[in-house]
Amino acid sequence: MSDSVMLEKAKDFAVETVKICKSIKEAKRESVLTNQLIRSGTSIGANIHESKYSHSTADFIAKMQIALKECYESEYWLELLNRTDYLSEEQYRSLQGLCGAIRRMLISSINTTKANTNENQKA
Repeated sequence: MSDSVMLEKAKDFAVETVKICKSIKEAKRESVLTNQLIRSGTSIGANIHESKYSHSTADFIAKMQIALKECYESEYWLELLNRTDYLSEEQYRSLQGLCGAIRRMLISSINTTKANTNENQKA
């Protein structure tokens, strides 16, 4: 999976997250959980984008791992918003599905980069 596909999915996730959180804030006046989700949900793509300009393989892996952590955090806030009835089951499943897809891509990218780095060090 190319970084550009992953980055586009992360941007899509960020946009949907911002739109849904804006709607929740306006309709239900909730801001604590939504602010946390916006922060983590938009950070995923920012770190993936930043990883493209890494100074080294270690720097690339570090940025991707930060993106992965933000992805896990976003899944947490999504679950809380769903369990507190701020997020409908349909909205939750949609965002959770997209976040899960990004998470799997990040894990794959990190593992592939680490494996390639190990192979190059042996050669």
